[in-house]
Amino acid sequence: MKYRFLFLFFLFIFFAEVGLACAASFIIVDNETGCILAEKGRDQKNATASLAQIALAMTVLDWATISKTNLDALVTIPANPPDQGTYNPLGLRQGDRLTLRDLLYLSVMISDHEAAQRIASFVGSHLPNPQQLDAVGNFVSQMNALARKLQMTRTLFLNPSGRDQLPSEAQPYSTAADLARLVRYAYSKPGLLFYTSQRSRNIQIERDGKKFQVMIQNTNTLLGVDRIDGVKIGHTNRANGCLALTSEDRPEVRREGSTVYTAPRRIDLILLNSSDPLEEGMGLIRQGWQLYQAWAKQGRPTKGYRFL
Repeated sequence: MKYRFLFLFFLFIFFAEVGLACAASFIIVDNETGCILAEKGRDQKNATASLAQIALAMTVLDWATISKTNLDALVTIPANPPDQGTYNPLGLRQGDRLTLRDLLYLSVMISDHEAAQRIASFVGSHLPNPQQLDAVGNFVSQMNALARKLQMTRTLFLNPSGRDQLPSEAQPYSTAADLARLVRYAYSKPGLLFYTSQRSRNIQIERDGKKFQVMIQNTNTLLGVDRIDGVKIGHTNRANGCLALTSEDRPEVRREGSTVYTAPRRIDLILLNSSDPLEEGMGLIRQGWQLYQAWAKQGRPTKGYRFL
């Protein structure tokens, strides 16, 4: 009862501090169990901007593992012009060659739409295609298949980058709860953390027979603050600011006789439709750790709590 009161006290303080300031849809969960520590509009459909590229990354990494494909495979930028609204910060052009791995860095770290498109085209042409879709459409269908597998029932991916579609077209969407399911899945595997945790990376481009490197900086400037090691930030006109953060503390270790129990400690935050995702995200992750500690002191109970 004492700890339950303590948790409710922290919850009251949490909403007193962020409830009015945070106009976004958000959810904070324990990564290990899926216990929901706090949420607001968790099932509300929103545009996700480049948070969709977390699904892209997991589709690529899962495919590479199953097919035993080396991510050092070279991909050539084709002649067809970028789609309307495509974000191409490195100015990639026809004939440029990059590894699939470097394209994935561009996608995950700086939300490069052209890189996402090239990944989808390359991988989509190697995936089973019973519907006879174009390569990019085939890849996006696999992103949606992953969403169904993870019970992301209020999610629809329509392009690999998460960019806004034309006004006359259907628009992609997801929810804070669905994206939290995706992040938990991503962090149950070893691959994505290696990409999302890097603050900078040298990308090699082969152009006109010559090779050169470009250093990119992760747009998630919260990396390293309060043990944050991922995941991604995004923005479009429809989505406003979006953020997925995950923060890991040292595992909790306890002994019972000769037996040692280790409990991983990681919390995940999804924030959608925010006018200031970095500031709000930082406040939410700090409050999330307070809520986590209060819940953990109760022995991580399941009764009275909701889980993903």
